[in-house]
Order: sequence, then structure tokens, then C-alpha cells
Amino acid sequence: MHLDYKCNLGTAPVHGGHGKIYLVADNRILVISYGNIGTSEPEAEVFFGPGPGHVAEAEIIGLSVSTLGSTIYINVKNRGLFAYQSRGHLLWSVEPVLYQFGYRQGCRKNLTNCYFASVPLLDHCEGSIYISNTEGELYCLSVRSRYFRWIQDFSSLDKNFTITLGNNGHLYVTVPAKALVLALDVFSGNVLWQRSIGPLSKVDSAPVVDSNGWISIGSLDGFLYSFSPTGVLKKFSRMNAENSIIQVGPFLDCSGFAIYSSQIEMEGKISHTIGEYTVVSAIQPKAALFTMLVPATGSIYWSESYPGHVSTLFSKSDLSQFVMNEEILLAFLAASSQKLASSCSQERTKLVSVYTGNERAIVLFLLFESALLLILIGLVRFCCTFWAKEKLKDQGLGSFLDNRVSSK
Repeated sequence: MHLDYKCNLGTAPVHGGHGKIYLVADNRILVISYGNIGTSEPEAEVFFGPGPGHVAEAEIIGLSVSTLGSTIYINVKNRGLFAYQSRGHLLWSVEPVLYQFGYRQGCRKNLTNCYFASVPLLDHCEGSIYISNTEGELYCLSVRSRYFRWIQDFSSLDKNFTITLGNNGHLYVTVPAKALVLALDVFSGNVLWQRSIGPLSKVDSAPVVDSNGWISIGSLDGFLYSFSPTGVLKKFSRMNAENSIIQVGPFLDCSGFAIYSSQIEMEGKISHTIGEYTVVSAIQPKAALFTMLVPATGSIYWSESYPGHVSTLFSKSDLSQFVMNEEILLAFLAASSQKLASSCSQERTKLVSVYTGNERAIVLFLLFESALLLILIGLVRFCCTFWAKEKLKDQGLGSFLDNRVSSK
């Protein structure tokens, strides 16, 4: 689609359900109705932006869409968090500072230039929104109201951190500057455990959480760090970690249980520590190794190198028209894993068919065995009855009955 606005490349489009996609462009939010493509209905409309009924022109930091409640949550710089219905009606809005019962909540240490700084993260299971501000505070709000459930201050660690939603009642905070991962309880905001990892490549580095509840993140020290819900650590490295780095990803597989990770082999790498920070310097990448693994079990299901078999696959596809990098490669590998899942499903169907055939044979054998048992029981009962009659004959009961009949 060709739009009349310049897209914001830093914010990915968000799927809104019911055939809609929400897109940030020129400090506006466009709603794309892809079901209208090729019809007389408009394909793209301005959902939020400068104009009557909306805030004045300002920078949109991020948006999230609740497909369950048909609600769009928009974070506008220096304005606050806005909740809109899918039809454009404003439900509520809140700023990072809220006065309740005479006490100030949010931006406790600095009121100047304090605003929400992250994309609102939705927790459908708990009905909560998580968002951070520029002063290192993390908020938990209800999706239905403008009041805060709890606020945690992480400014003692750093003002910049990323938020990752768990699927086990946990919320994860990653502090790239200190190379720390913290697990929080979603109900209270209390820290359950804190673990150190290797140095990260970006200030917005974020891990992924799989369906087993394991959280995984790659490091410049060449290892993939995976933590269980209770904080147990597993480290993975397919290459020599001394000469390799992991600077992007990982990406979650469509199954939810496996992840895709890339490890880059370098011609040279040097690490040195300055105070609390570790700096990694590396030169001239030689090759990349893409791996699909399950952190909970440590099982590796697929591994290919680049240049190699992976590069030939992409050179033959439509992706050859794009400028490729690690993130794009991992994203498309994760997306194309549906084909792998389909083939696995076919193999699983074959196994089920074999098992079903064996199961039928077992059932027939059990029915045959049961029939034999019934026949044996009948024979035993007949034999017992026969021998009982023979004993009665030996005792003269027959003549006694004959005499009794004749006396009548």
C-alpha cells in the first residue's frame, strides 16, 4: 500500500484484530483495514493525531492494542498514556504523576521533564499495563482505569531498562548497562530474583520468554543465557565463545517452546572491564551460526551456518531483494518455522497412525483373551455342576426321590 504519510521506522505495525493494523506515521496513528483492499471502502484512515478531539501534535513513543477489549493504548511524549476505543472514543488518560490521598505517585525524585518513555506492555492474563518513565520507575496500571497498582523504582540500577512479560506470573526487567535480569512478581512488583549476564550490545536489548517460562538473551561474550522461572541458569554456545559474539535476538519459534539464536564468529575479540561495565571489541565477522533450541531441555533441533546452506535458501527466495541483517534473518527463520512445524505435524500423524494400528491390535487381542476366559469359566462351571450330580447319585438320592414319588 502507498500511504500519504512517512512511516515511523522505529515503531513496528501492530495487529489490532478484526482485519486491522495500526501504524505510526508522521506523529499520527493510521488504521489499515486490509480487508478493504481492492474495494470501494477506504484502506487507511487517521485514527489518532493532530485535530479536533485529539491532543495537539506531539511525538508518539509507542502504542499497544488489546484485541480482547478492542482498546488502543497510546503513549505520547510529555502528554501521558491515552486509552481509546477502537471507534476513536477516549476512555481515559493518565500522566506519570498522580496525586492520590494527598500523596504524589510517580516521578518522586524529579518532576521536571519526567514522562512515560516506553511502549505500553499489555498483560491480558492480569488485566494490567506496564510502562516505564524517564526517571527509572516502572508502573503497573489496570487496563480499565487510570490508577496505579504499584510503582517500582529501579533508578539505583539505571534509568534505562526494558520490560518483558512472562507467562508464569512474572515480569522481567533487563538493565543493559549493568547486564542484569530481574524477575518481578506481577501482583506486587517485588523482586523475586536477580541474575547477572554477559555484556549486551544495545541499550534496548530485550530477552524472550518461551512457553516453558524460560527467559533467554544473548550476550557479547558469545553465550546465550537462559533462566528458568526460579532463576536457574543454563548457558549455550555452539562456537568457541572466546572468538564469537551474540548481538541480536533471540527470536521465539511459532511453537512457543523453541527459540532461534545467531552466534557470530569473529577474527578477533577483546574484552576488558571498566568498573561495573564490560566492554567488548571485535573485528571482522567470519561466519554466523543459526540455531534452533529448547532452553528448558537444552535440545538442539536445527543448526545451519551462514555463508552456507542458509545463504543459498535466501538467495533463491524473495528475500534476495532486501538488505539482510541478523535480525531480519532470524525473524524470517522464526516465521518460516511454520513449515517445519507442519512437517513435524505430518511425522507426528504417522506416529499416531502407527500407534493407533498397534492399539487396535492390542484391543483385538484383549477381546479375544476375554472371550477365551468366558469360555473357560463356562466350562469350569459345567464341570463343577456335572461332578456334583455324580456325587448325589453315589449317595442314593435318586432311589430316595423315586420312593417319595411312589408314596404319593
